[in-house]
Amino acid sequence: MTPTPARNTTEVLEAAAAGRPATAAPNPRGSRRPRPRPRVWRGAVLLLAGAYFLVPLVASFVFTVHVPGRGVSFTAYTELLAADGFTESLLLSLGLAAATIALSLLLAVPALIGVRIGSPRLRPVVEVMCMLPLVVPPIALVTGITTVLRWGPEHLSRTPLYQTFLAVQDERFPVVLVLAYTVLALPFVYRSLDAGLRAVDVPTLVEAARSCGASWPYVVLRVLLSNLRASLAGAAFLTLALVLGEFTIASLLGFRPFAVWIVSISGAQARMSVAVSILSLLITWLLLLVLSRAGTTPSAATGVAPTSRKEP
Repeated sequence: MTPTPARNTTEVLEAAAAGRPATAAPNPRGSRRPRPRPRVWRGAVLLLAGAYFLVPLVASFVFTVHVPGRGVSFTAYTELLAADGFTESLLLSLGLAAATIALSLLLAVPALIGVRIGSPRLRPVVEVMCMLPLVVPPIALVTGITTVLRWGPEHLSRTPLYQTFLAVQDERFPVVLVLAYTVLALPFVYRSLDAGLRAVDVPTLVEAARSCGASWPYVVLRVLLSNLRASLAGAAFLTLALVLGEFTIASLLGFRPFAVWIVSISGAQARMSVAVSILSLLITWLLLLVLSRAGTTPSAATGVAPTSRKEP
């Protein structure tokens, strides 16, 4: 006779009170396991997503290598490296991306850690300030930058700041683009770092490290940043993608990074411009893969520095 649920519950409680191991109650409906759900829909969704991303890329590649009347030709790719401005624009975009990542992390990491440790009430204020670039359109931002750049040399021509206004607009490395890209990247950097800090008990880690005699630079560099490795990689990931694909600000300010160069040659050399777009996409994926791998690699030393004080 199959025991009732009430009887099973009573036997389990009596066994627990007597210190005996309680046996599992038999399944009234039998011991059959539930059938696994079919994976047909999962495969269909993945197939559609893959087709959505891969079909345009394949079509673009076919357009670059298929020449009507000549068959298959890789001229667009062989002439790419020798194209005027290709190397300079690519290196400029990579340099701008590296500088933007460094500046945005240098601004956001200490601010968020300080707010998390010392002033939690300021977190809404910092969040609003970091999310404001999502509200301001890039065209409005570049209009303000252009106004400041025009106003500075006219009113500060007899001061040392005149040379500063000229230096930030140097075509070899426009620092003004780094400043503008840092503003645009702040929302993404903030979201990535804030998610990482929420997943870590920052006050407990800081108190434990400080109680062991660790200095503040050691606590930040070796304890907190080691636990924020994935968040830092995510912030760099998003900033790199933003800088390599940004066109509006650089074009209106008169500079020529990689995205602007691609558009400038698209009218005269359509096949080469599509080939450059495919190549830039592959380069971006490669760099993002490197950053993602760097974020998932475990840190070599995440512990707290041992104290130098002697025990009594």
